[in-house]
Amino acid sequence: MFFISTRGGERVTGAEAVVKGIAADGGLFVPETFPAVSAEELDAMLGMDYPERAALVLSKYFDDYEKSALTEALRAAYEKFEGDDPAPLVRMDNGMYLLELYHGPTCAFKDMALTVLPYLMRTGCDMLGVDRRILILVATSGDTGKAALEGFRDAEGVDVMVFYPDEGVSKMQKLQMGTQDGENVNVVAVRGNFDDCQAGVKKIFTSEACRKAIEEKGYLLSSANSINFGRLAPQICYYFSAYCDLVSSNQIKMGETVDFAVPTGNFGNILAGYYAKRMGLPVGTLLCASNKNNVLTEFWRTGTYETRRPFYRTMSPSMDILVSSNLERLIFELSGRDAARTQERMRALAETGRYSIATDELKKLKADFYAGCSSEDDTVECIYEFFEEYGYPMDTHTGVAMNVAQRYLEKLNDDPMSEIHPLVVLSTASPYKFPQDVLYALTGNDVKDSFKGVKRIHLLTAMKVPEPIKAVRYKPIRFKTVVSADKMFDEVLKFLQ
Repeated sequence: MFFISTRGGERVTGAEAVVKGIAADGGLFVPETFPAVSAEELDAMLGMDYPERAALVLSKYFDDYEKSALTEALRAAYEKFEGDDPAPLVRMDNGMYLLELYHGPTCAFKDMALTVLPYLMRTGCDMLGVDRRILILVATSGDTGKAALEGFRDAEGVDVMVFYPDEGVSKMQKLQMGTQDGENVNVVAVRGNFDDCQAGVKKIFTSEACRKAIEEKGYLLSSANSINFGRLAPQICYYFSAYCDLVSSNQIKMGETVDFAVPTGNFGNILAGYYAKRMGLPVGTLLCASNKNNVLTEFWRTGTYETRRPFYRTMSPSMDILVSSNLERLIFELSGRDAARTQERMRALAETGRYSIATDELKKLKADFYAGCSSEDDTVECIYEFFEEYGYPMDTHTGVAMNVAQRYLEKLNDDPMSEIHPLVVLSTASPYKFPQDVLYALTGNDVKDSFKGVKRIHLLTAMKVPEPIKAVRYKPIRFKTVVSADKMFDEVLKFLQ
């Protein structure tokens, strides 16, 4: 399997795509063709555990990696998760399910990929004969940063540097990153929002002067954000696994269509579902759920992506994003894989803050996706009512997706011609990562201290407090640096001294 840039000009192996992270022209690597999972292979997955299922899917893309070693690496990665199943499926009623993706080392869905990426990165370097240290730069809206720090902590030949918006993450997320262990890690807060962090990191990647300065210090630059296909690919696996679990538990028959609702910020999580569909998984509609920053919802409605709009800080900070990087990969597919057109649209986005797609492309978009958004009040109400009905506490991001999913089903139920499928809502973080907002949603009470929120949620719900949340309470804060966005590269050079 080879990978090509969404903006043209490069064709690389799987290992090269992982190690490079982003194409030299600023484009994102995508598979040259979509590999297929056959009906026989999908049927065989029913008898596999999660690492085996993931290995089957990933080996379709990374056929230059040895499959048995990949399987063992996946098994080792998911042994770090609480419980026997890293991605358990919970049945609600009326054909709705929750896919819990937060049982990993940092209590968020990013662990599903970032426990695997170190293996893909290290093995890829060995395959390519790379003997320099790897510098991994990460822009995070909260969860990716901690997952990358933990995944690469003290990894051989790798240093990790994370940038996050100073006022754009939850107190628990900030505490998790600020107390991170490891001799090869660094964390810096940026005055601004996630888009500022992401733009700063992309600028470093695409600047010849920055790359040269990093290389002169003996480093090769790479990424752990979902712009790196090695970060994106493991997320495809849990769509397959959820489907197999539905079949194995007799909730559906093999071949039956399933819809998925995904809380969406940088578009990687839902794009993984689209890739699963392109590989042959019977996925119907992918529900793109946004919070008050509803740039994606508007794009689905109008066909114009417009980023010059108000930015809101919300109770679902990992979705507080206006520039969804992974949308470029979908735009590339909608255009008929037209690299020149994709490059022009990305140039327009950078220069004017907007671009539009053609009518036929918008029609294709709506054939696979539905987009909706949830206000802060609607999200709070959804979390409260869901707990009242099911006794199940959701985090704020899952609350956004659940609210959009419920309104989508109401819309279908009002239309006698609609076909209703089983619907899986992706639950992307533990409620304990956002304890103050979850507690407010459940009780109407505000607390200033995150751990008071944790305690009260536990008393109210009896939901087990994850060990990673308990462990961070008394750890010293190591990282306190705050800089403006134009000083990010200065901090990189300081870190490499």
